[in-house]
Amino acid sequence: MIRKNTLLGVAVGLGAAYLLRNKDSRSKLMSQIQSMGRKEDKISNSTVI
Repeated sequence: MIRKNTLLGVAVGLGAAYLLRNKDSRSKLMSQIQSMGRKEDKISNSTVI
C-alpha cells in the first residue's frame, strides 16, 4: 500500500514539474478544465426542477 502511494506521489510530482516548466501544456490543461466546468454547470442547470 505504501509503495502504491509513493508511486502515485512521484507521478503527481513529475506531472506538476512538467506543467510548471511548459507554459503551452499548462494553458491547454487550464482551458480543458474550464470547459469541463462549464459543461457541468450547463448539465446541473438543465436538471433543476
